[in-house]
Amino acid sequence: MDDKILNGLLLDETITLSLDDLCQACSSSNEWVIELVQEGVLEPSGQPQSQWQFSARCLQKAHTAMRLQRDLDINLSGIALALDLLDEIDRLKSRLLQLENAAK
Repeated sequence: MDDKILNGLLLDETITLSLDDLCQACSSSNEWVIELVQEGVLEPSGQPQSQWQFSARCLQKAHTAMRLQRDLDINLSGIALALDLLDEIDRLKSRLLQLENAAK
């Protein structure tokens, strides 16, 4: 049996990351993250760019965007669409679960 060591970062939903922190956590360039912001994939708080703060949810979205781009070679517009659809699926699953629990 192969033993694999996984590294991870446990984030609290209240944590915020600077642009540099997000880039480091994603092992990506500032330009790539800025393109995600311009495409509407990530929504930082704060202005100007040097004061951007990203939520833990943005980090999760950035990781998903990286996997979509790396594994499926999807462009940024496609990534934005895919993430919107994945969010909609999550909302629908949550709503369905609520309805099922209410019917019991």
